[in-house]
Amino acid sequence: MKKTLCMLAMVAGAVPAFAADTDWGAGADDASFKAMLKSGFHEKGMAKLTRLDQDETQAFCSDPKHLDAKETSKMRDKIEADNKAAIKWPSDGKFIGDWKAGEKIAQSGRGLTSTDKPGQVNGGNCYNCHQISPKEISFGTIGPPLVGYGKLRPNNEETIRYTWGRIYDAKAFNACSNMPRGGHMGILTEDQIRNLMALLLDPQSPVNQ
Repeated sequence: MKKTLCMLAMVAGAVPAFAADTDWGAGADDASFKAMLKSGFHEKGMAKLTRLDQDETQAFCSDPKHLDAKETSKMRDKIEADNKAAIKWPSDGKFIGDWKAGEKIAQSGRGLTSTDKPGQVNGGNCYNCHQISPKEISFGTIGPPLVGYGKLRPNNEETIRYTWGRIYDAKAFNACSNMPRGGHMGILTEDQIRNLMALLLDPQSPVNQ
């Protein structure tokens, strides 16, 4: 089985975290508890304790009381809107790159781990959660299969912008999506996103054969 590192783990550091406004019981939100929690983790290489820190989106989705709660739907809508507003579109207007390079990115799970060196090029590790190329036999099922992604969708601006946005920041479309914010969190570069776009949308890509 190929070495994997889910992008989600790269974003969150694969550590437990707690929202600031929880009501999980007395003491669960006090400073001593947070200090105890933090003391259970140690920095190693690129894996820093700052991965315990959460932004508004992560804190909201870490709190179980917000799970499908009708009273928090407005907050969920706000989080999605904020993430959507933060999406950075291609600086040169070019959305599609090289699907062959995209396949390599999708296969790679390197980067941002405790054993990686600074400057290591991050992979997307897309196969850890998705079936993409029909020829690849090792893939995860956390996310939906992407086989035939471009062939099953209209070749128009809406599809292109949606796909870019979804890779850049999936939480713009689903506040508590399990898919990490590849562009928003700096995991993937603009060129890498272009190449993943090609993997999904290029008619010559094995995804669409």
